[in-house]
Amino acid sequence: MSTTPNTSQQTPAPKERTKLITSIKKLVPERHINVSNPNQDYKPWLALVDERTPRLLNMDTTTFETAVSELLRELGSSHTAFFHQRRDSIPAPYSINATLRAVDSPHGKRWMFVDVIEDGVAFQAGIHPGELLLSIDSQPIIPPKSANFRIGGNHRVEIGGFNGSKREVAIGVPNRAAKDRPPMIEPRSLSHKFLAPDIGYIRVATFPGAVGQSFAKGLDDAIRELKVRGIQRLVLDLRGNIGGGLGSLRLMSYLCPGKMEIGYSLTRRRLRNGYRKESLTRIDKIPATKAELLMMAIRFKVFQRDRSMTLVTEGLGPQPFHGRIIILINEHTHSAAEMVASFAKQNRLATLVGMKTAGEVLGGANFKLAGGYVLRMPVAGWYTWQGDCIEGKGVEPHVSVENSPEVLAAGADGQLERALEAIKTI
Repeated sequence: MSTTPNTSQQTPAPKERTKLITSIKKLVPERHINVSNPNQDYKPWLALVDERTPRLLNMDTTTFETAVSELLRELGSSHTAFFHQRRDSIPAPYSINATLRAVDSPHGKRWMFVDVIEDGVAFQAGIHPGELLLSIDSQPIIPPKSANFRIGGNHRVEIGGFNGSKREVAIGVPNRAAKDRPPMIEPRSLSHKFLAPDIGYIRVATFPGAVGQSFAKGLDDAIRELKVRGIQRLVLDLRGNIGGGLGSLRLMSYLCPGKMEIGYSLTRRRLRNGYRKESLTRIDKIPATKAELLMMAIRFKVFQRDRSMTLVTEGLGPQPFHGRIIILINEHTHSAAEMVASFAKQNRLATLVGMKTAGEVLGGANFKLAGGYVLRMPVAGWYTWQGDCIEGKGVEPHVSVENSPEVLAAGADGQLERALEAIKTI
């Protein structure tokens, strides 16, 4: 099958674009939430849309999509996107399972690979943290130009080293986009090993699935194996985690023995009408059976359609590593992973090592539009049980450690090394 996009299906006529813009103008004031500005007045934004509409109607397709995305960013919140389901221009974290940082190098300003998720697309192509992305299909990629790939596509990628070296690798992006998420290739969600005889290591790259059943089972299996082999301390690596669904509840439940309130989400309607966090619908268990899953589906699709709710840990009991946990975070730690980090920090359940997280913690939803387009925007804000909002602020580590370009280029991981030093003293 050819990987060339069918452009005949990608160029909406002015009439179709008008319909798209009208739909967006209707949906945003009805559903969008900005927790940093809960009483946001959408009239100025709607006026801005009207002002730019004449130009939007006459742009080429790529420029039109970019311009609509820029309008959504004017809303001032994370989790906004406008994209076509053709899946031909997907940023690196979502297409090749790798995060990038702009650095100065012997090749000039370039993107450096930071987090390369195990068994992900970039990993399988032999790319390592600290290497540089020079070009994609012979086109130079110089920051701030985004490094995008095509789901289902085959690319030739030029990779550089800090010593000036160059090599070319082939990258094949699978044609298996995740369900009910923005176009993306979901990486392997977790891996585990021992770093020392009693120090276990779990890396979590994402929380797949809305309910998280498969992730919860995988985490249970990993914890069970580590316990059989004598784990006493745990390093939990959330660097490069792109977020996801309810699977994060199982991970947070392993951080403490009993039931603890984690935090709560609020829709704009609930936020404006008033609420008591103690009275919100409580989620304190990931469904383990088909019957439990069916009951949850009925509960939230029929009786409890508002996405305002409280998360409570499951009460999994004491673990041998409790009180001896290090969590690694960085600027590419997003969404549900930030919820884990903030919960651990506020309740003194772990020591956080690395860099401040992304500060993008909202409940997003996809809205299908005409012509195969999708509007993604936040419909629920997230607050810790203490009432703090992480959106726009992120989670600060206890111990700040940056993996500098020089450290990464040398094949080292200063953050992990610092985590090992710290955990041996606990």
